[in-house]
Amino acid sequence: VSEATYKVIKTEFVRKRSFSSLTVLERELRDYIHWFNHIRIHGTLGYLTPKEYKQRHLVKTV
Repeated sequence: VSEATYKVIKTEFVRKRSFSSLTVLERELRDYIHWFNHIRIHGTLGYLTPKEYKQRHLVKTV
């Protein structure tokens, strides 16, 4: 799973980009991770965001 996640980050976030400073990189990476977890839907999760998927799973297990 982690290898797939790193591949997605490299292809969607890093490829063909440069960052003017470490601060800019950190801010944009934080924004990307928020988007990835809260907005971007994932086919492997039934076209839900990771946050939605986790919430549904927690409801089923409680």
